[in-house]
Amino acid sequence: MFSRVRKRLINMILIDNTASKYILSLRKYSSQNNPGSVSYTKRTCTCGSLRLSNVGQDVKLCGWLQYRRFNNILVLRDWNGITQVVVPDDKKEIMEKLQTLNYETVLEIKGTVIQRPEGQVNPDMSTGEIEVELNDFSILNTSMADPPIVVRDNLHVTEKQRLEYRYLDLRRQQMQKILRLRSKMIMKMREFLANQHDFVDVETPTLFRRTPGGAKEFVVPSRQKGMFYSLPQSPQQFKQLLMVGGLDRYFQVARCYRDEGTKPERQPEFTQLDIEMSFVDREGVIKLIEDLLVYSWPEDSPPVGIPFPRLTYQQAMRLYGIDKPDTRFGWQIEDVTDAIKNCGNEVLLSRLQNTDSCATLIRIKGFKENISKSTITKQRKKACTMLNDTKTLVYVIRDENREGEKGGGNSLLVKMLNIAEDETVVMAVGSNMAPYEALGRMRLLIADHLESKGFQVRPKDAFNFLWVVDFPLFLPKEDGTGLEAAHHPFTDARPQDRELLFTEPHKVIGQHYDLVLNGSEIGGGSIRICDPAIQRYVIENILKEDSSELEHLLFALGTGCPPHGGIALGLDRLFAILCGTPSIRDVIAFPKSSAGNDLMSGSPAPVKQAELDFYHIQIKKE
Repeated sequence: MFSRVRKRLINMILIDNTASKYILSLRKYSSQNNPGSVSYTKRTCTCGSLRLSNVGQDVKLCGWLQYRRFNNILVLRDWNGITQVVVPDDKKEIMEKLQTLNYETVLEIKGTVIQRPEGQVNPDMSTGEIEVELNDFSILNTSMADPPIVVRDNLHVTEKQRLEYRYLDLRRQQMQKILRLRSKMIMKMREFLANQHDFVDVETPTLFRRTPGGAKEFVVPSRQKGMFYSLPQSPQQFKQLLMVGGLDRYFQVARCYRDEGTKPERQPEFTQLDIEMSFVDREGVIKLIEDLLVYSWPEDSPPVGIPFPRLTYQQAMRLYGIDKPDTRFGWQIEDVTDAIKNCGNEVLLSRLQNTDSCATLIRIKGFKENISKSTITKQRKKACTMLNDTKTLVYVIRDENREGEKGGGNSLLVKMLNIAEDETVVMAVGSNMAPYEALGRMRLLIADHLESKGFQVRPKDAFNFLWVVDFPLFLPKEDGTGLEAAHHPFTDARPQDRELLFTEPHKVIGQHYDLVLNGSEIGGGSIRICDPAIQRYVIENILKEDSSELEHLLFALGTGCPPHGGIALGLDRLFAILCGTPSIRDVIAFPKSSAGNDLMSGSPAPVKQAELDFYHIQIKKE
């Protein structure tokens, strides 16, 4: 009877979709017999570490009650996996007591490792060849009968629930795997920088002053009336000052803050690997980052090949319509302006009257039956909204004669553009770079649409790194009132462009470089301005900012500043891509919601007027 019960339990675990996925994930990521996993604790091993080689050993396990079956079998879980525990028939009192326990109760189990009987091995469990025969147990802490989240990896709960009860969500194996992967990879980065290349890990202040330009910063009141700190959006000024101070090589796993709307890839507080070096050029920084990523890359992920490909900013915009292209799939943009001028299509020709007008297209092969014209119309509206562009014409062309459709109005266009039978062509006609940008968005939106229908456009296990270089140093402001820094105000111009700073700053190319991974920017850096006169000129004359807020930096640059440059890697975004999660919230232990709120603690929260008075603050009544 006892043997039949165990067989039924094994079959249930294999059939139960929740359990089988959970156990399969453990098989790959469990840590076998690492004594460091339980050092300085009261247990002898973790729940995921026991194997046939441990048979006969007396063990002590601690963890959460995951399952309880048939009065005499329970499953204990910790961060490293699960272990099946069997209660012998002669311990009826223990059996009865176990039946009163709620799931997620914290237990200490003492027992002996035994081999599972023949036919009862579970190959989908890392500990599936053994079980622990219970000798005694202790209840370390009880759990409520119905916790708000049941700890299962594929159980459907809302994101609001996950954030509100994050401490329960963190118990899931997927979250454990992500946070431990993050920890190990950051440790490897530290080893590479500090131990192998003599970088100095320096903690910089989080209470600072406002930085002109850039993202909006959080303001922190002080007890000095009318005086405020700002939380830095990055340690940019500090790392430059460290170079002035002769530190030569600096890095920091830095907390950064931006008071702007959150998106799937943004949080009001985030983490970046911040790096700065003296006596370096762009090539030195790029080589450092490539070697750093190869060294720290997880062993069980597809290997990273170096050097990473490169595109200039202009190449990226003309091939992909965006400065952070996803190169995992094709559909590159083609300029067909000359061909369109001879096609006889009056609608298109009317859009090519100006000298700055152009026609561009992308060719989508193999999905013709799955991309309707209504789909293109829907994605076009999304793209125009994203770009705030209502003037660019987006046009769909197919080989209508082969489709058997009536009309055939595009037949000449189909022939001139050599459109294949299995192709859907999306064309954009407009001024300057607008057609490229429109197709850049359409390219991504159509790929998203096809993948939502179950088609694979972008390989899921690919990690396509790309450097984008030679950015404009300045871009026109959206309101047309002048120029703003494309990167930040401390980026230097290319040596051959420095004279243009004083005559035609809009033509200057900067020494700025971005690292892109699968269509997301995961890093950005530059060679910095080290001449105080040029730095002052950029701030005051080009950006029209108040340089008085940077007098400390300007003065420091004049005390003998070495040429220097650096980069910052967005760790949250990097790990989100590496772990295949849709949002960086999934790779942060305690993230904020999309509105920037901490749902777990209820912050931000009001404070009493007495506390506001201490900081000389009065809430303005509407």
